[in-house]
Amino acid sequence: MTDRSHSSHWGAFSARLHDNRLTITPFAGDPDPSPLLKNFENVLNHPVRVTQPMVRRGWLEDGPGADERRGSDDYIAISWEQAYQLAADELQRVSAESGPQAVFGGSYGWSSAGRFHHAQSQVHRFLNTVIGGYVRSVNSYSSGAASVILPHIVGDMNEVARRGVSWEEISQHTEVLLSFGGLALKNAQVASGGLSEHTERGFIHAAATRGTQFLSVSPLRSDLPQEAQGEWIPIRPGTDAALMLALLHTLVANDWHDQAFLDRYCVGWDTLAAYIGGEADGQVRDAGWAAAICGIDAQRIVALAAQLQGRRVLVSVAHALQRAQHGEQPVWLALVLAAALGQPGLPGGGFAYALGALGHYGKHHNLASFPALPQGKNGIDRLIPVARIADMLLHPGKSFRYNGRDLTYPTIKLAWWAGGNPFHHHQDLARLRQAFSKLDTLIVHEVAWTATARHADLVLPCTMTLEREDIGGAPTDRHLVAMQQVAQPHAQAKDDYTIFAELARRLGREAEFTEGRTARQWLIYHYQQLQQRLAAQAVVIPDFAQFWQQGVLALPQIKDGGRMLKAFRADPQQYPLPTPSGKIEIFSATIAAFADADCPGHGQWLTPLEQPDAQHPLYLIANQPASRLHSQLDYGQHSVDMKRRGREVCRMHPHDARSRGISDNDVVQIVNTRGIALACVDISEAIMPGVVQLPTGAWYDPVDPLAARPMCRHGNPNVLTLDIGTSALSQGCSGQITVVDVLPFNGEPPAVQAFLPPLAGKR
Repeated sequence: MTDRSHSSHWGAFSARLHDNRLTITPFAGDPDPSPLLKNFENVLNHPVRVTQPMVRRGWLEDGPGADERRGSDDYIAISWEQAYQLAADELQRVSAESGPQAVFGGSYGWSSAGRFHHAQSQVHRFLNTVIGGYVRSVNSYSSGAASVILPHIVGDMNEVARRGVSWEEISQHTEVLLSFGGLALKNAQVASGGLSEHTERGFIHAAATRGTQFLSVSPLRSDLPQEAQGEWIPIRPGTDAALMLALLHTLVANDWHDQAFLDRYCVGWDTLAAYIGGEADGQVRDAGWAAAICGIDAQRIVALAAQLQGRRVLVSVAHALQRAQHGEQPVWLALVLAAALGQPGLPGGGFAYALGALGHYGKHHNLASFPALPQGKNGIDRLIPVARIADMLLHPGKSFRYNGRDLTYPTIKLAWWAGGNPFHHHQDLARLRQAFSKLDTLIVHEVAWTATARHADLVLPCTMTLEREDIGGAPTDRHLVAMQQVAQPHAQAKDDYTIFAELARRLGREAEFTEGRTARQWLIYHYQQLQQRLAAQAVVIPDFAQFWQQGVLALPQIKDGGRMLKAFRADPQQYPLPTPSGKIEIFSATIAAFADADCPGHGQWLTPLEQPDAQHPLYLIANQPASRLHSQLDYGQHSVDMKRRGREVCRMHPHDARSRGISDNDVVQIVNTRGIALACVDISEAIMPGVVQLPTGAWYDPVDPLAARPMCRHGNPNVLTLDIGTSALSQGCSGQITVVDVLPFNGEPPAVQAFLPPLAGKR
C-alpha cells in the first residue's frame, strides 16, 4: 500500500502497512520527532487487544449491582447483537429508574489526536442526546489546582498557559528563566489534538546560545534539558512555596523588588508582606527559615534572589508542583514572585504556567481553529472535580467543598467510560477498586485490556487511531493533518461513533445523535466550517478532496503570545484583568471569604500531611513517563524497550541504594501503607538523595486484585499515592508526591502479566 498521512498526540507521521509490517516515518517538517512514534510499530495485532465484546461473568449471571469481584472475575465472549442489547437495556433501566443524574459520563481527552473520534466528546454527545445528560467531571488530573486558582488571581488558565509567553520570544528576550519543576522535553513531546513540530529543543538551544540563564529548581536533574546549559538547584519535593517566600523576603530586604509595579498592577501586597515578615506570628519567612524546609542552603537562596534582580526574568511553574497537597500555593507565589520583580507583560518576562508541560504551550495560535464535535446540551447540573471519582462512588450523598461552593456527591448507578484509564490517572488503586465495586454497571469502550477494562461489566472493543479516518489539528499546531486509515479494524473492533450510533438507533434517538451524517460526512462538515472561518479572514484553503489527497495543510498563524498581560501592563484601566479587582491578586478577598483553612486568602507555606519518617524515609515522585503518553500503548515497542527486566524503572541516588544493599538493575519493592510496587532500579546522581522517582503509566498488574494492600508486579506508582484533594478550593489531584521506603526483593520476582488478556470463561 502507499504511505498514509496520520497524526498522534506525539507527532504527525506517514505510515505504511505491508505484509503485516507497519513502517512509521515522522513528518518531514518536524525538526525533533518524538521516539514515542515507535510505540505504534507492534500494537495493531498485539495479543492484549480486545477482539470481541465481552461481559463479566458475575454481572451476566447475577445482574447489575455492587460486586466486589470486579477486577478478578472472568469474561464471557458475546456477539455485538447481545452487547448492544445489554448496553441499551441497562442505560434505559438506570435512566428510567433513577434519571440521568445516576449516570456518570467518564472518559478523558487523550484517546486520539483526531478531532472527530474524540472519545470524550463522543460519549458526552451520546448521553446528552439519548438520555438528556449525565453527571460530569471538571478540570484535569494534570492541572486541577491551577485551573481553579488562576482565574481568581490573574485569568483563565488557557489564556495564561496557551497564550502566554512564546518560545520564540524567550529565545530573543529572556535573560533568566527560573523554572520551578523544570522544562523536561519528554513532556513537551505530547499535545492534545496533534503535534506536527517539536521546536522546544531548538528554541532552548538558541536562548542558551544568546545568553539566557536557565535555573531549574527540582529534585531531578533531568527536568532541565542539556541544551539549556543551565544550573540545577535540587529541592525537597513539595517545598517550592517556602523557597518562593524566602526569595520574596530577600528581594524586599535588599530593596530589589519593584514597588511601583506592585502598587499599580497588584492588590494585597501589604498583606502578604506582613505574613512574610512574621508580623502576626513572629515567624519571619527568610532564607534561613526556608533552608530548613527545602534543603537549599540559605546563602544560595540569597544568591538566587540576587541573580534575578534587575534582569528580564521569566518565572515558570510546572504542572508537577500543583499535583500535590496545597498545590495552589506554588502557582500563586510564583506569580507574586514575577510581580515583585516587575516582569509581567514584558517581552520574554513575567509568569508562565506549565511552560514545557505540553507541546502546545509556548507556540503561536492559528488564525482559526478546527471545529470540535458538538456535544449537545447537558440537562444535568451535577459535577465532581475529576480527581474525586473514588470519593463520589464511595460516599454518595456526602457534601464536599469546591471553589467556594458546598456540593453533594451524586448516587451513580452506571458509569460509561470511553477513551480513558482511571487505573492509570487515579491514586490509591486499592481504594479506587473498592469505589468501582459500588456501581451497578461499568461499561467500557477499549482498544486493549487495560486495568479499567478488567474492572468493567461490559467491554466493547473499539478501533485504535490507525484503523479509522479523522482529522488531526490543534489551536497551536500550524499543520492540519488528514488522518488516513492505515489498517483494517482489529478483529471485531468498531469505532466509538458506530457503537453509539447503533445504540442511539435502538433507543430511538439516532437522528439526534448522528444528524444524518456518516463519520466521513462529519469530517467534511467540520472541514467546511474551517473553510468558512478562514474565508472570513480572506484566507482560501483547498476543498476537502484536495486536502485529503495531499494529507497535510499549513495554516496561517498569529503572534499574540502574552496578549492579556501585555495589554494590561500598557493600560491597566482600559485592559483590566478578569479578576474581581481587575489586577493581579496577591491577596484574594474572594478566596479569603471561602474560609477554607487549606487555601487561605494569600499564598502561604502549608505543611503537607505526609512527611518522611522512620518507617517511610524517602519521598516518591510519580511523574510523567518519557516512553509513552500517560499509560497509552504501554505495550508499544518504545515503552517496552525502556523498561528493565520487563518492569518500570525506578531511579534513586547511590547513597540511598548503598544504605539498603541495592545494586543497579535490582528488582526492588517500593512500599508504604497503601501498597507495594515492584520496579527495576537505575542508580543515578541525577536525583537528589532522599528521593525516589517512579514514572506513572505502567499498566496496573496486581498479584491479588482484591488485596487491601496490593502489590503491583509491573511498577504502577499509584498503588502508593495518596487520594486526597489538593485543597477544598480546587480538589485537584495530589498524586505527584508521597512517602515510601525501598527494599530489596529477595528471590525470584513474580512475572509481569499486564499485557496478557484475561482468561475467557464459558457460559
